[in-house]
Amino acid sequence: MKMILFALLVGITSVSIDDSKSIYQFKVTDIDGKEFDLSTLKGKKVMIVNTASKCGLTPQYEQLEKVYQQYKDKNFTIIGFPANDFMSQEPGSNEEIAAFCQKNYGVSFPMMAKISVKGKEQHPLYTFLTEKRYNGLEDNKVAWNFQKYLINEHGQLEKVISPKTSPDAPEIIEWIEQ
Repeated sequence: MKMILFALLVGITSVSIDDSKSIYQFKVTDIDGKEFDLSTLKGKKVMIVNTASKCGLTPQYEQLEKVYQQYKDKNFTIIGFPANDFMSQEPGSNEEIAAFCQKNYGVSFPMMAKISVKGKEQHPLYTFLTEKRYNGLEDNKVAWNFQKYLINEHGQLEKVISPKTSPDAPEIIEWIEQ
């Protein structure tokens, strides 16, 4: 019942029992303005990360890209969500963000349109990721840019990783490889 109320609240018209505690119920917009259905990721491990171009942690794009290149053909992907929620460290347009990521870090993993990951304008996906009643794992807050959410092959939240933890940290690589 709570999930149906959540679905109505965020404008999702149908929720299946299997997807009620998974990311598969969401459709988002990619950085080029096209719809990206997260249900297309069934069977893959996914790292969801909120990003910013003018942050002290921005160099993590380099490790994100390396991890993506190493594991993209092994049922793993990374999805970046630019967000301007922390000290206005992502002020650019989607076009500017895409150009920055490509020019400076050669980012080839899927990047989504800029969203809000906290507060009144929080995107429904991030409401799901941060509230136990929806994700089934834990309540958490997005602490800063480059917080990582590890999603298992069934679309369920499995781990929340600190923004300061490098994308190629042993705990992340072990999780991908298990």
